Amino acid sequence: MRAIPGEAQEFGLGKAGYYLLLAGTAVMYQLFLLGTIGAVFYGSALLAGVILTVLIPITGVLAVLFFHESFNGTKGVSLALAVWGFVSYFYGETHTHLNSPTNLQI
Repeated sequence: MRAIPGEAQEFGLGKAGYYLLLAGTAVMYQLFLLGTIGAVFYGSALLAGVILTVLIPITGVLAVLFFHESFNGTKGVSLALAVWGFVSYFYGETHTHLNSPTNLQI
């Protein structure tokens, strides 16, 4: 329990900034979970999984851009596989819907 006040003391933006960041992170996490539940409810669990999978390398790319981390091979492979999976999913969905019996014209 003493770790949080200690971290707040050492935080570069001050105590108020630290606690505001903690509260903002909690709110954003709740909104993220609500969006995931919405994707499952209105789409499918597969769609939610694809969205979550794509967000993993996007987080890495944002870390490279904003925090100046190194972009190594692991991040590159992760990004390529996530994009490949995302494109494959949407190609499969489009192909399935275009070839479904309700869309075929006689």
